[in-house]
Amino acid sequence: MKTLYEGLFIFPESLDEEGLDQSIARVKEELEKLGGSLESTTRMGKKTFARPLKKQKAGLYVVMMFRLEGTKIDAFKHRLKLTSNVFRHQFVEAAVAGAAQEA
Repeated sequence: MKTLYEGLFIFPESLDEEGLDQSIARVKEELEKLGGSLESTTRMGKKTFARPLKKQKAGLYVVMMFRLEGTKIDAFKHRLKLTSNVFRHQFVEAAVAGAAQEA
């Protein structure tokens, strides 16, 4: 059964609009290769880090809602490191995120 996840992706600030579009498309490709599906994408824009990370001072934040089997989430993380322009990523089950907001 596929679980709904909320993923926060941070891309390098050096990307232009076209580069960001291509990077998001690569993430979607990797997700689909593992049998997942992208539900929605929300661009949050450029945000400055609290402290520099790997000599970067800011990043482009994108929130993606996607469905993927829980057993394949580690494979998805591994594929992101190898093939995409993702600087950082974090995933949370959407049901858990909704319950935390209600509390």
